[in-house]
Amino acid sequence: MPGSCQRGVRAVRRLLLGLIFLLALGAGAGAWWLHQPLALDAARVAPGTSSLDLSIEPGTTPRAVAQAVADAGARVPPQALFWWFRLSGQARKIKAGSYEINPGATPLSVLGMLVRGEGSLSSVTLVDGWTFKQFRDALSKADRLKPDTQGLSDDSIMTLLGRPGLSPEGRFYPDSYSYAKGSSDLAVLKRAMRLMDTRLATAWAQRAPDVPLKTPDQALVLASIVEKETGRASDRAMIAGVFCNRLRLGMPLQTDPTVIYGLGDKFDGNLHKSDLQTDTPWNTYTRSGLPPTPIAMPGMAALTAALHPLATKALYFVARGDGSSQFSASLDEHNRAVNKFQRGQNQ
Repeated sequence: MPGSCQRGVRAVRRLLLGLIFLLALGAGAGAWWLHQPLALDAARVAPGTSSLDLSIEPGTTPRAVAQAVADAGARVPPQALFWWFRLSGQARKIKAGSYEINPGATPLSVLGMLVRGEGSLSSVTLVDGWTFKQFRDALSKADRLKPDTQGLSDDSIMTLLGRPGLSPEGRFYPDSYSYAKGSSDLAVLKRAMRLMDTRLATAWAQRAPDVPLKTPDQALVLASIVEKETGRASDRAMIAGVFCNRLRLGMPLQTDPTVIYGLGDKFDGNLHKSDLQTDTPWNTYTRSGLPPTPIAMPGMAALTAALHPLATKALYFVARGDGSSQFSASLDEHNRAVNKFQRGQNQ
């Protein structure tokens, strides 16, 4: 109960502060304050300008926005500014973006600027099937994104994100992310990680009852393989069905993308027979079951396919050369398909 009492006291205190602010407005003092130019910290003024830079990221709460205004260099009590946002009825209309607070700006004009969205956002697109290395490369080249993770190891990044010891592969949802100028690349990664958590949890909760996967992490691994093996979207659930059949039977998955991932920088662009025989934790020719981590960042379609595989007797597939795959239920059938589509033999 002590925790509940403390929360109640804090709630009452916030209410009283709001009532005091409201009374001040009624007395005219608040109205006077709203129209007073904000003092700007000269040390925080952007070089070559007389304005302050203010960045509001998507999802920032009104209280955090008020704090951000103060942190940017506007000499204003954040709590008073927050209550003005609340009492104006427009707190939830504040838009993310990169803004400038110019000399003469008032609490009233700042709120109007934020609600109208008179700022700008940049965006970075993280593509389905990319690896974490490719994600990092895209973030390093993103316009006006602060490279806080530059020079950090993958392990260090995951520790900063609150997931120490966890491989980053597959943990970030591929999507387009908008951000304000000067935002941290770590903040974008955090949003992508939370979104993948949400998408994976949703897909897992709706999984088919007979799917041969025990945990959401296994689903993420399989989805990443399906993502890399799919040349045509219409084949995705069928490919997942093949891999699920193999998992049920204890057959090695024997999928080339996992081998390539395990080779890392040693992969020269061509997969050789010796590569298939080189054992790594991700070589699904030399090891049965799923590899220890995802091999890429799967999108929602791949997650859905992995957890809703098509019912099929197929155990094999081979690329036809046009983006689609030829599926086979027996090894003899598969060998004939390989001869036809990979070796140009019709016999």
